[in-house]
Amino acid sequence: MATVLVVDDDSKTADMLRRTLIYEGYRVLKAANGVEALSLIRDFRPDLIVLDWGIPMLDGISVIERIRRNDHMPVLMLTGRTALEDKVKALQSGADDYLVKPFAPEELIARVHALLRRSTAYFLGGTVEYADLKLDPKAREVRRGERLIALSPREYDLLSYFLRQPCQVLKREQILQDVWGYDFGGDSSVLDVYVGYLRTKLEAGGEPRLIHTMRYVGYVLKESKDVKESKESIPAP
Repeated sequence: MATVLVVDDDSKTADMLRRTLIYEGYRVLKAANGVEALSLIRDFRPDLIVLDWGIPMLDGISVIERIRRNDHMPVLMLTGRTALEDKVKALQSGADDYLVKPFAPEELIARVHALLRRSTAYFLGGTVEYADLKLDPKAREVRRGERLIALSPREYDLLSYFLRQPCQVLKREQILQDVWGYDFGGDSSVLDVYVGYLRTKLEAGGEPRLIHTMRYVGYVLKESKDVKESKESIPAP
């Protein structure tokens, strides 16, 4: 039975989340502020955290940043903020998903299922290699040559997806469906954000680009020397 930590200072929301998750078969812990959340995380190490942005003492962003110092457990951020810059800030801080209030319980459960599925069984298998890039699922380590690369859980999942389908042009919609596990409601900009994160980390040592943009289609993992210049292929920032 997976354990979910619900962190929300609104007792009605927290109780609704608790009842919904228990009904789905999860064990549920509750915290009303950031300090209490970190204490429960340390003592019980839940499988997933449902975390409100605006909690007292330490807000949701601060909690995520502290978690990410030494742990990769999935985090679903809850907030009433709808601006794209807020979504990007949450994802950059280390959140794996972002759900705007009010939301339907069915959507929450779908996202919880998807996050747990990716964290426990997504892309398990042996070491995967392409060019000088190597991913070890058991150790959850990624190396470019001898250089160890630290990735967030979502960055790891996305890179694993690319590595298992090298030299194939992958459509944006398919990547979002397979890696994120649900439809982003037409806002696929988060994919571009995470591809940018991966490129920055993979190329930090001056290595050539491996993830290339295919105009109007999506992305492809391929060595630069094998990327043909065409109307479909454009350099990405």
